Amino acid sequence: MALPDDFVRQIEEYSAPELDGLIEALNAPASVSVRVNPRKFDVPEGFVRVPWCENGIYLPDRPKFTFDPLMHQGAYYVQDASSMIMHHIVRHITRDGCPRRYLDACAAPGGKTGAAVDALPAGSVVVANEYVRQRAAILRENITKWGAPTVCAVNFDTSAFSEHPGLFDIVAADVPCSGEGMMRKDEEAARQWSRALVGQCVERQREIVDNLFPALRPGGYFIYSTCTFNRDENEEVVEYIMRRYGCESVPVPMDDAWGIAGGLSTDAACYRFVPGRVLGEGLFVAVLRKPEGSAPARNEKSRREKRKGAGRPRPETETVGRWLDLPEGFTLESDGQRVHAVMTGAGLPDALTPRVEVASVKGRDVLPSQALAMSTMLRRGVFAEAEVTLADALRYLHREALTVDGARGLLLLTYSGLPLGFVKNLGNRANNMYPSEWRILTNPDYSSLPPGPLTKNH
Repeated sequence: MALPDDFVRQIEEYSAPELDGLIEALNAPASVSVRVNPRKFDVPEGFVRVPWCENGIYLPDRPKFTFDPLMHQGAYYVQDASSMIMHHIVRHITRDGCPRRYLDACAAPGGKTGAAVDALPAGSVVVANEYVRQRAAILRENITKWGAPTVCAVNFDTSAFSEHPGLFDIVAADVPCSGEGMMRKDEEAARQWSRALVGQCVERQREIVDNLFPALRPGGYFIYSTCTFNRDENEEVVEYIMRRYGCESVPVPMDDAWGIAGGLSTDAACYRFVPGRVLGEGLFVAVLRKPEGSAPARNEKSRREKRKGAGRPRPETETVGRWLDLPEGFTLESDGQRVHAVMTGAGLPDALTPRVEVASVKGRDVLPSQALAMSTMLRRGVFAEAEVTLADALRYLHREALTVDGARGLLLLTYSGLPLGFVKNLGNRANNMYPSEWRILTNPDYSSLPPGPLTKNH
């Protein structure tokens, strides 16, 4: 791959030992890694572990992830190892164990959100936001498959959060950037790069920071990250935040053996993941703490708004209640068409409150949702279950009609012991209830596909 000449000159101009070998590494093959979902799957033995993430593992090669049901079941998430540092950072700054309100402001496709969810103390609530509508749909899908009910995926401009002063204990912003760290995995990132693009990104990054800072409570933590190498978008933006908002830089313990570099020409605690030094892609991250002060007034009006569907219990909520193990602080609400499990104890505005659609109402029938199949709230054993083969699991994910040897009526299909989704089994065929917008679009010879990389180890 041909790297832009101006980019190469930029790296050489820094004369930074932290970047030694970077250009050569960007022309070498990238590593492959996944982060295992601890709520659903045991981290398998026999793989090299990602040292800064207890649930991360490296794979020896890149399989066809699309054709592994376990990925669609939320058993693991395909994520570059460098990005998994978010798990380590969040675990460190929440080590007192107190629940937090966490905003992931630029969250799609959801990998860093999931890493934070797994690291936050019990009782925490997460708002995962994505501005681009199409990417927000992907974020919602990935969050739903991960199965943690305490996450709300939303689609707002970051300026909307300035209306909620002091609402969040932690704000993470993996800001849009020039993408230098993605060049060896994405040739388009190399083709579109220019110094002008870097300047445009800096302006947008500062705007995003300014939009988000009012939403962070005094004493709260701001996690700033990019997937690029230049100082303009990294250290210089961090220094801008420190100057403008009086923030202090927060060191995070990093093992020297991990190979993570420090910042370039700065006193701030910054962390650079440089290919050739680490087994992962390019990433920059820094943690800042907002100064203590008088807490700003919260927008209580939005929190008093009556939630749609709240009110007296309906018959369908009683039915659905038998399907779930509701966590503390959750309740079931129905509008007569859909039933949601709502985190009423989150203390958030209605639009930011986690809610999981667990069922729909079709006439006299109450039908479980795919989100329920993916959720850790599902009470196993309440539905009849049928374990399916790899080929049938993929046919289900392709949204084909199946013939299933199992009880008639609503039937939960499982693969490798984990919920896959629901069918309505009629005996001679089973009507597929998998969401059409999630279906696998390609249709290979399923019978010739090998099991996924983790299946044989589970």
